[in-house]
Amino acid sequence: MKKGYTNSLRKEVLDRISHQKELSDREVYREIDSILLTRSHEEYSSLESMLKYREAVFDSIRRFGVLEPYLNDDQVTEIMIVGSGKIFIERCGVIIRTDQSFFDEEEVYRLIDQIVAPTNRMVNESRPVADSRLPDGSRVHIVLPPVSLVGPVITIRKFRKGGMTIEDLIRYGEFPPELAPVLRCYVKGRYSILLSGATNSGKSSLLNALGAYIGEKERIITIEDSAELQMFHIDNLVRLETRDPNVEGENEVTMEDLIKASLRMRPDRIIVGEVRGAEAMAMLQALSTGHNGSFRSIHANSCRDALRRLETMVLMGVDMPLKAIQGLIGSAVDILIHLERTANGERRLTEIVELVDFDGTDYQMNPLFGLRSDEGGTSVLSMIHDLSEGKKMVAAGIWNDYKRAVMHYQSCYGRD
Repeated sequence: MKKGYTNSLRKEVLDRISHQKELSDREVYREIDSILLTRSHEEYSSLESMLKYREAVFDSIRRFGVLEPYLNDDQVTEIMIVGSGKIFIERCGVIIRTDQSFFDEEEVYRLIDQIVAPTNRMVNESRPVADSRLPDGSRVHIVLPPVSLVGPVITIRKFRKGGMTIEDLIRYGEFPPELAPVLRCYVKGRYSILLSGATNSGKSSLLNALGAYIGEKERIITIEDSAELQMFHIDNLVRLETRDPNVEGENEVTMEDLIKASLRMRPDRIIVGEVRGAEAMAMLQALSTGHNGSFRSIHANSCRDALRRLETMVLMGVDMPLKAIQGLIGSAVDILIHLERTANGERRLTEIVELVDFDGTDYQMNPLFGLRSDEGGTSVLSMIHDLSEGKKMVAAGIWNDYKRAVMHYQSCYGRD
């Protein structure tokens, strides 16, 4: 297809429908067909090419234009737009440059408006960086000039239709299938879990998958910058999302605001999509007031590094002694799970640690699972120690289930 011809078609259609009231998809198709038919009298086009132009124009008006094939491809996990001339995708862990591009920057800006409008987000020269999401929950990050020197930049982290399940993660090799019953016991036992890892290491996917183990009758509050989590098996689910300030710089709703609000909503568990700043203190206070079994994620290089980052984030918001913060963390976090992304694009769970307490000098950490090399040199997630305390498992009535799960894992993969 010729881009110039498609662009002129789109402009003619937009000119024709701009003065009309909100049209249905069928009515938009009717206008496109009418213009294509008129043009066919002036210049011959095959039926096949006319159908391609028809879909391309409709996609550019009501969908996401040249991105549609990649958004519909389940093997594509990331879409990266650099200016109007470059579109990269990540497929099966490998980044490749596509042969597609936008006609001009105006088309890119139209796409940005189409993305941010439904989420009430604002992005312009005065606020050139913004987060948004697509209707399916896929995360979108936008950077505009003058911050970007290469034109508008859009990064789309695709959200898998229907969410990611534990079975999916096992199938993709993120962790052994025998670990699933262990993770289930952590959730059922109401252990407060902190997930750590680098960008695109699978934190949100595992967070979403662990949600499947939450009881259907529990009241769950999810708090996110851009709503991604899908836990629709839970009937009493409240989803909260932050809001950017308006043009006057007012009416912003932050993660900290939402965490404080959630405490007045009678939650059984509070799930924070990602802790990034001063809201860390509000989260720790929430976890120290009886909301056991909550989840949250954080960017970090290891489980221990996640605790150091959490300390730094709390200090960003409050002025209090470091030892007091460490003591609060020691009582608020039970289990740390670390994820990594390998050089070939695979995601894997590499470490599970029990945070026993803070003794006034350092964190008392009990490694439960970690990567070890077997006789053939292959990295295997081995069991290192058992839980130092199983009071929460006993209280939940699943201590025997947990013991059976870890014994089965040990029989399959050994113990360090």
